[in-house]
Amino acid sequence: MATFSAVTRQHILQAIEEYDARGGEAFLGVYGFDPSRGYALVHEGRDYDSKAIVGVAHRYATGRVATSEEFHGGAHGAADVLRKRGFVVTEPQGPRRDDRTTTARRPAPRRNAVPERPEPVCPSCFMTLPGTGVCDSCG
Repeated sequence: MATFSAVTRQHILQAIEEYDARGGEAFLGVYGFDPSRGYALVHEGRDYDSKAIVGVAHRYATGRVATSEEFHGGAHGAADVLRKRGFVVTEPQGPRRDDRTTTARRPAPRRNAVPERPEPVCPSCFMTLPGTGVCDSCG
């Protein structure tokens, strides 16, 4: 199980920046997350998948992506991490009266994205290594 104490607001902002650069579908595909059905991170007027953002922010903090299964309390766990770092997270909406009478929609088929190769990490301080392969902090 992942702990999210190392994840800071800056790590979350980095994950949001990557989400914007890749696009939502590619971001979810690269990291193996399914689209969220409830809690959404709202930042600067845009909605983001809360679990995926926190999972990738965990990567920026520790060098390893936290998977969906590692969240304590499901999506609510990711929402708690985000709220504690000052972000706004929407609550899932219950079904509207009109939604109960319509047939369920099938999710759009997902294209499998090519997984990203993990960055090399210093075994001592767990920071991402520069191109030289020598840690700037540990030497």
